Amino acid sequence: MKRSLRRALWAGAVVALTATLAPVATAFGAGSVTTTFTKVQDWGTGHEGRVTITNGSDATVSTWRIEFDLPSGSAITSFWDADVTRTGNHYVAVKKSWAGSLAPGASFSWGFNGSGPYAAPLNCTINGASCGGGTPPTTTPPTTTPPTTTPPTTTPPTTPPPDPNGKKVVGYFAEWGVYARNYHVKNIHTSGSASKLTHILYAFGNTTGGRCSIGDSYADYEKAYTAADSVDGVADTWDQPLRGSFNQLRKLKRMYPHLKVIWSFGGWTWSGGFTQAAQNPTAFAESCYNLVEDPRWADVFDGIDVDWEYPNACGLTCDSSGPNAFKNVVAALRAKFGANALVTAAITADGSNGGKIDATDYAGAAQHLNWIMPMTYDYFGAFNPQGPTAPHSPLYSYPGIPQQGFWSDAAIQKLKSKGIPANKLLLGVGFYGRGWTGVTQAAPGGSATGAAPGTYEAGIEDYKVLKNSCPTTGTVGGTAYAKCGSNWWSYDTPATINGKMTYAKNQGLGGAFFWELSGDTGNGELIGAIKGGLG
Repeated sequence: MKRSLRRALWAGAVVALTATLAPVATAFGAGSVTTTFTKVQDWGTGHEGRVTITNGSDATVSTWRIEFDLPSGSAITSFWDADVTRTGNHYVAVKKSWAGSLAPGASFSWGFNGSGPYAAPLNCTINGASCGGGTPPTTTPPTTTPPTTTPPTTTPPTTPPPDPNGKKVVGYFAEWGVYARNYHVKNIHTSGSASKLTHILYAFGNTTGGRCSIGDSYADYEKAYTAADSVDGVADTWDQPLRGSFNQLRKLKRMYPHLKVIWSFGGWTWSGGFTQAAQNPTAFAESCYNLVEDPRWADVFDGIDVDWEYPNACGLTCDSSGPNAFKNVVAALRAKFGANALVTAAITADGSNGGKIDATDYAGAAQHLNWIMPMTYDYFGAFNPQGPTAPHSPLYSYPGIPQQGFWSDAAIQKLKSKGIPANKLLLGVGFYGRGWTGVTQAAPGGSATGAAPGTYEAGIEDYKVLKNSCPTTGTVGGTAYAKCGSNWWSYDTPATINGKMTYAKNQGLGGAFFWELSGDTGNGELIGAIKGGLG
């Protein structure tokens, strides 16, 4: 983001409804195909469910059609990974064309959100056979009934299941993390983070030449994973069409059907290409769509994220495209990707008067975006080597803060005042600290001699390291700081994150996002605090 290098679902009660198909070899082969409805979570006024179809036969199943009724007081309100139609209380779910056939022994899951408490379906059939375990028909299930709709083949499922409170938990996965950091998609699973996330942002794709392009082809889709490093314990083969993190993300999504993955473009290093993109937004959007929807990985990604640092302002490079450039770019992306895809953006969190938020029509762009992520971190750091020391991600102002408007609440209030709906704003959290060395003063505001040493980059360190190497000694502005020896660090802890999530709920925000997954502990302390705080 601001830096250059920068399974199970929640356990719930299970209601199993088994559909035994007639063992007619010409239809499905010997054996049975079963369907299981599972209550993933239930919060009284709504619920999330999962439906799993398992091919227990010895032949490939090319299609399936599930019909069922829901009792009064329960209704499906959104769904993903299947096409569902409703007539009164009667529902029909059919396989999406992109899902492919079910090989013997394979399973496929689709999910839904519903209103009211979870209720088991009634009168359920799959391809004409009873779901309730009754006597199946003795003839071949009908094969001539077409699906009620023909889904598009290029648009992956995009409707995300919300938290009980409809809050999003969005985390960045950095493509370069597979190198020195040795952080892989598998770690999202083993840390328990996958069950807490709603969306993963894959960072970053490049924007060179005003076009979307691959950032690192080896990490993205060429690297061969061993069984030990693969998310599902299955090694890549030399001849498989897709490897690397993209294939690992595909496997992760199969394990966690609620997860959505968004490909993020730009970042601190690769934002320069947006200036040229703004000159022809339609051509830029076309290039992005063709890349994100490449047939090799179209099922991996559910949309695109724009991380332009910064439109009509300066980051690593300066842009002078004007206040409408960002709006024009995201409008073109929305037009090309369509209403069902996710189109999101990470933006500046500069809440100062006349600052970067004021330089761009973010409110005009918001109507084209699913949500906006003001990067409410990196306000202060050893990029000013002599200090003064200050927390890089304050939630609120405090006496002596070095710059007015450089705190999270200032950015949120400014964006809301411009007309951006609160539920389209996500609060940013850093899973790392920023620090100085040569500091004698414990409280913020001290002088320094330079950047504190870090594992990968001076002045920056992961939370998982700092919690042990330099435990916090105080809090200010809703975040924490630490003085150890001559080093001074600021970073968020589970306790300060809980306070930030309370703020997010009180402000009616859409949830939270963070940079980035590898900074958390092996058991996901920080993402657990975000999830718990929003719950």
